[in-house]
Amino acid sequence: MANYKVLVKKTAADELGRSPKRELIRLIERIRSLGENPRPFGCEKLSAQERYRIRQRNYRIVYSIDDDGRTVQIFKIGHRREVYRG
Repeated sequence: MANYKVLVKKTAADELGRSPKRELIRLIERIRSLGENPRPFGCEKLSAQERYRIRQRNYRIVYSIDDDGRTVQIFKIGHRREVYRG
């Protein structure tokens, strides 16, 4: 199985930069792992959109998958209290 290219939107990159340092490494590792397996155990499809969500402790990563283009695009990264707002 070929790897997927992981693209991070600027807004998601900004959110990642604001996360606590102790969570940053784990979040980056989790995002990189999506290139190997974009639908890991525990991922959930969000009902209202063609997007998925994975957990990393108290943080959520919201992304879409383009199987034809072999890309994963990260839209939001944030604490579980805030990630689904607006």
